[in-house]
Amino acid sequence: MLRDRITGSKALMRALKAEGVETIFGYPGGSIMPVYDALFDYTRGEKKCFDHILVRHEQGATHAAEGYARVSGKVGVALVTSGPGVTNTLTGIADAMLDSTPIVVIAGQVPISALGTDAFQEVDLVGVAQPISKWSYQIRHAEDVAWAVSRAFYIARSGRPGPVVLDFAKNAQVEEIDWEPTKVTFIRSYVPYPKLDAEAVSRAAELINHAKKPLALVGQGVELGNAQSELVKFLEKADIPAGRTMLGLSALPSNHPLNAGMLGMHGNYAVNLKEQECDVLIAIGMRFSDRVTGNLKTYAKQAKVIHLDIDPSEIDKNVKTDVAIVADCKESLPAITALLEKANHSEWRASFKSLDEKERTKVIEPAIHPKEGPLRMGEVVHMVSEKSADDTILVTDVGQNQLFATRYFKYHHKRSICTSGGLGTMGYGMPAAIGATFGAPSRTVCCFMGDGGFQMCIEELGTIMEQQAPVKMILMNNHYLGNVRQWQDMFWMRRKSFTKMLNPNYELIAQGYGIPYAAVTDRNDLAAAVEKMLATDGPYILECAILEEDNVLPMTPPGMNVDEMKLEI
Repeated sequence: MLRDRITGSKALMRALKAEGVETIFGYPGGSIMPVYDALFDYTRGEKKCFDHILVRHEQGATHAAEGYARVSGKVGVALVTSGPGVTNTLTGIADAMLDSTPIVVIAGQVPISALGTDAFQEVDLVGVAQPISKWSYQIRHAEDVAWAVSRAFYIARSGRPGPVVLDFAKNAQVEEIDWEPTKVTFIRSYVPYPKLDAEAVSRAAELINHAKKPLALVGQGVELGNAQSELVKFLEKADIPAGRTMLGLSALPSNHPLNAGMLGMHGNYAVNLKEQECDVLIAIGMRFSDRVTGNLKTYAKQAKVIHLDIDPSEIDKNVKTDVAIVADCKESLPAITALLEKANHSEWRASFKSLDEKERTKVIEPAIHPKEGPLRMGEVVHMVSEKSADDTILVTDVGQNQLFATRYFKYHHKRSICTSGGLGTMGYGMPAAIGATFGAPSRTVCCFMGDGGFQMCIEELGTIMEQQAPVKMILMNNHYLGNVRQWQDMFWMRRKSFTKMLNPNYELIAQGYGIPYAAVTDRNDLAAAVEKMLATDGPYILECAILEEDNVLPMTPPGMNVDEMKLEI
């Protein structure tokens, strides 16, 4: 019998193909060169099964992999070299860890004979990546490739998803082995899908059935668990208003009657105040981050708390629960729903309306329909949302652009938001949007960026140019690091320390990359400019001249109680 003898690099190609990988975001270098040589045959001709997207910076590879994963529900893949190549990915790995995004980062490494010698571009990747990844592992021999890759993808996508890092020694890339496919479906001591506790389900249902003022807090766990329809059935049967975290915004359509708005520091007024009034609080696939809870000492002390989460480490970490259900929400939500009595909480829901109207009058209308002065971020976001198709994907960078965009964009379909939540990574937007165009090629991708974040990963315009990735880039230019400037104005006696930006000529930059560009300074031209952007095939940059001191409101100041939200400065 003929043996199927191949190198470790070719084994990697076969292992990736077996995991259903279609797109790889990467940047070659010395320690990963054997893999790139093997990749050559798998990206062209009869053997073609991968698209390799050459990014312009390794950080861009990880963010693109994140964007791909977030909108597709698949595992994103980044391929880089050792040393500075892989240290450049660490921000993206940490970002993926905090936002539970399934990516696999494969990095070259010096041969094992050179480990510990301070060889050229040697870095202890496993040691560096371990605290910020779900699993990190060094492949020292070619015979380990199939097992390591299968295990990596199993860990990345199962349970609470997250990033996995494979450190691929160069000797293992060139060694020859007899190919044997491997499929990992079980790891001892790793329980990605905890068994549903029927007693806890019963106790949760009893609390909800007796509630007079129930409130649900919906997080990204619903999207990660593909439990959007299960969520709607649960909410509708129990007639429960629901707030959504920033990463969970598209888990429930914006126009659903039980949607109570966005939670958090810059969320909607009513739902944040009602957290301090509800009698039963049901947290679903969310982690009670500090940006949602405000001062933990006073947060929801009047309420019985039910927490549904797949990760047991989140239970009681920040907020003490009365009933914890540790399971996949796609399983736990229907189990609770089956025990619920059909409810009517119309009086409780109606109590939100006066607060909603107060926010609409004081904040929303002035933000999206200003009558005079320079353009406002809110009106730009609102216009793009109104003109875009219902299945448009919102991608944001970080800062005021993110907060305005997430507040005023409308969500109609699942997996419609892609933003950096836990780490708050400036420079995330552009590469994540590139990844999103490959993860959901039939959907429009609109990426909102401030002038600060745009410049942090501006080199990825080269990737957009080469791939003709159809990213609609909305650059909201206020010549400031706007979010920091707002905090300086509010909490640092208006001492604007190094937040003013001297910006380049973005039209000339767009010209250099061959990307269509337009600028808007007058709101009378905004609608036509947005329509032209959306109608143009391929990428587009729309620069909007924004009021320099535009502020995001409402706002719960840091350390304050969640119901001490300010509608004005």
